Amino acid sequence: MNRFFIALIPPQNVQDDASRVIQDLTDRYGTATAKAPPHVTLQPPFMWQMAALSDLEQCLQNFAQRRSSISVTISGFGAFPPRVLYLNVLKTPELLSLQFDLMNQLEVQLGIADPTTKQRGFSPHLTVASRNINKSIFQQAWVELQPQSIEYQFSSDRITLLLHDGQRWQVRSEFVCSK
Repeated sequence: MNRFFIALIPPQNVQDDASRVIQDLTDRYGTATAKAPPHVTLQPPFMWQMAALSDLEQCLQNFAQRRSSISVTISGFGAFPPRVLYLNVLKTPELLSLQFDLMNQLEVQLGIADPTTKQRGFSPHLTVASRNINKSIFQQAWVELQPQSIEYQFSSDRITLLLHDGQRWQVRSEFVCSK
């Protein structure tokens, strides 16, 4: 069994800027994030057999073919106290629908489900610090980040399947929305 997750990967300029924020927080506070490209999680990590990878990829391909690209807006910073700092992704109807429909299709067709997300609901975000962070560090970093203005808007035309290789998350495949 291997660990996978499904995400929206922003354009390179947004990834670069998010990586700079992550590196700055790491340098100044010793924080870190999961070893993955900056992303917005649509389906949290789950276990899947490599022998059945083609079933998973076909399901995602079929899903993407029935979807249109969506507009994604990042506006300012946010937090899940006391351990997570992130770039705030606006909860648009299109993004909420994409995530809900994806999770539903994965559960119905493949039995992939995340009870935590079902219980809490979807809070789209792009994490910039979530590891090695205690309450004191969280407060210091949050005081600095909270008033900062950061804005991005981009069109997302694909969903990405990531695979954990034992060290970090790697892009396994991308599925272009082609409706």
